Amino acid sequence: MFSLTVNDYVMIAHSLPNEFFGPAQQLHGATLTVEATFTRAALDEHSVVLDIGHATQLLDDALAPLRYADLDSHPDFAGRLSTTEVIAQYIGDALAASLAEQPYIGISVTLHENPRARVSYTVADRG
Repeated sequence: MFSLTVNDYVMIAHSLPNEFFGPAQQLHGATLTVEATFTRAALDEHSVVLDIGHATQLLDDALAPLRYADLDSHPDFAGRLSTTEVIAQYIGDALAASLAEQPYIGISVTLHENPRARVSYTVADRG
């Protein structure tokens, strides 16, 4: 199995209005470091998993709707808590939609919420 990982970051605002989240119930900002990993069993005809520039652009496009957004009023998060896990799923699903014509490429997204905590989401079977 081969993999390619590219990274970026996104700054968002959100609240998690449930007692479970303690002080994070209040509106606050977060800077999330984002890693997108693309995998495939065999390299393509160019001997790569995916072109690095293309992978970087795919991640940038997936993050664009989130940049500096207040997720409490973002239509894609209506009726949902914008936990780090849910944000990872949102990004992973956006990447999967961009690679719909290449279902043999696996996708996983890891968000680093802080230096001590990270969340990962792997897009379900695409093949």
